Amino acid sequence: MTAANGPLVDSVLTAWQRAAQRREAVGGWSGAALATAALEVLVADAEALAVLEEPLTQVGERFGLEQAERVLLAVAALPEAHPSAHVLTGVLSGDGGPARPSVALAWESAGIGYLDARARALLDPAGVLVGSGLIAIDGDDVLPARRVRVPDRVAAHLLSSTLVPEGVARVLADPRPVDVEGFRAVAAALAAGEPLVWVHAPAGTAGGALAVAACRELGVATLVGDLDRIRDRSPSSADDGGPPPHAAPALVRRTVQALLLEAALEGSVLVLLGAQHAIDHLDLIDRAAVPVLAVGRTAWDPHWSDRLAATVPAARLTRAERHELWRHAVGDAALTEDVLAMRITPEEIDQVALRARTDAEPDREPTAEQVREAVRRLGTGHRARAGATTAPATLGDLVLPEHTRREVERLIGWARDRDEVLGLGDLQGKGGKGTGICALFSGSPGTGKTLAAHVVANSLGADLFQVDLSTVVDKYIGETEKNLERVFARAEALNAVLFFDEADALFGSRSSIGDARDRYANQEVAFLLQRMEAFEGITVLATNLRGNLDPAFARRLHFMVHFPDPDVATRKRLWEHHLAQLPATDPDDPVDLTLLADALEVAGGDIRNIVLAATYDAVAERRQVRMTDLRLAAEREMAKLGRRIGDGRWMSSGSR
Repeated sequence: MTAANGPLVDSVLTAWQRAAQRREAVGGWSGAALATAALEVLVADAEALAVLEEPLTQVGERFGLEQAERVLLAVAALPEAHPSAHVLTGVLSGDGGPARPSVALAWESAGIGYLDARARALLDPAGVLVGSGLIAIDGDDVLPARRVRVPDRVAAHLLSSTLVPEGVARVLADPRPVDVEGFRAVAAALAAGEPLVWVHAPAGTAGGALAVAACRELGVATLVGDLDRIRDRSPSSADDGGPPPHAAPALVRRTVQALLLEAALEGSVLVLLGAQHAIDHLDLIDRAAVPVLAVGRTAWDPHWSDRLAATVPAARLTRAERHELWRHAVGDAALTEDVLAMRITPEEIDQVALRARTDAEPDREPTAEQVREAVRRLGTGHRARAGATTAPATLGDLVLPEHTRREVERLIGWARDRDEVLGLGDLQGKGGKGTGICALFSGSPGTGKTLAAHVVANSLGADLFQVDLSTVVDKYIGETEKNLERVFARAEALNAVLFFDEADALFGSRSSIGDARDRYANQEVAFLLQRMEAFEGITVLATNLRGNLDPAFARRLHFMVHFPDPDVATRKRLWEHHLAQLPATDPDDPVDLTLLADALEVAGGDIRNIVLAATYDAVAERRQVRMTDLRLAAEREMAKLGRRIGDGRWMSSGSR
């Protein structure tokens, strides 16, 4: 056969010509005329097939294919490039017309016999051709009778199409490279030929930015895929307080396969964000044709794979790095202390900046408040909570004694400045201690503990992950630890402030060992203490009984903030604060703030309930709130609490 093609395509056509001659020599072959005509067309259209030669050679080099594997790939690809090749492979495979080549024809084209030991190995599911997705085998007949094809993405690539499959496109990311601590270690590992580098990147660290910066340092192309973007949003994946809902393992596996194939076709390093979801699919990465930088929120476990991966911890952005990223993203006007202190990644800074710029006035840079609001949307966007308020709680909503308020502000300040403090040295200690901050809020119900936790979270641009302890504590041995691990994993994944309400129910003094249940209860507390120390975020514990906590637990607290029952002056400020939410009150029956504050020894939560009840009564009659409404609502609230109003002025003024 005359060769106007390259050596690979020409060798396949020559093999097909010889295969046709062998079949014709046997006699009685009905496909002889059709095969001859198809071969003549293919020779005449040599230029049409020449386009395959370079991409076939390139793919062979990128995937490290041996000659026989390259021939099998060419056999599967040629029918995609020319209709006459489709006809020829059909008749040579025993069909009466166009069809994909059989496995038998592919072996024959590569000069491999049925009984050759290499034959089946070349098409093994774990082999490079099938395992990497370059070719697929269709059918359930005996292997020689099955059909060989190239998947659509491979065919498109060989025919110079740049169309990215939908399954890949929806998970592609474009993190900004930032030269954070550790990027040179990743670059060195890649340069040394490491096939897999695991970047441990807890929530809020710059793992993606570090990985792409390492590739930029080496001048190599990258393909970045984020497995978090294939999160399952079906009704069955409703939030139950566990780890973030995610796609089924089969979908994750297909996505990893597609990303590995795409990266190898492009000759790029694969940066795999959300790699913790791929732990059960490391066999795919083990045989990848390209290096993989896996960025996962969990640390590498040697038991995951026979291969001990190179590991690099991802650093958080320094204040200087955050300042430069924020300045570039939103300009100087929004660079306040609280914005600079927000613990978010470079990719999230870009997301926030886009939202803030959209919300800003035309031709104006975003304000700090617009940036803070965009960060709050980012945090609450991870998890829509039923009944969550849309208006964020701020320090202005806290009506507290001055010393309590100062401690809450101090906690927020610690959280904002901790990266800068920890950058000065290993001040938090070693031995598995994390960089998180733990605070205890103690006080009677309604004194503002939960509201203060919301204020802390909102001030940091984070979501508040509130834990219902009735869903955590379990009567079955060992289940409480599992539930707690799910809670911490969820909070870490969301980069949220973790809030344990009624903490004394779980964290009370460890009991003496009287039976097996007591022994396991103590183990639960010990597990919690260890997990809290390893937690990288903010933990807030709320308890009604400050003295009911184990001393070992208290030693692990950075803050112990007491929320006292409000005194008269504080109660008056609380009444003013809650009534200020109303447009107006009835001037003909004015509110007596002094009487309310003096006569009703109640907490802020009770005052909120009274004002709300009075407002409902007034709205029902389509009028403004009166003092009469507040008196009636107060008496009902006190009765609900099982308490009486003992102030004589209240009684003498005529309760109705």
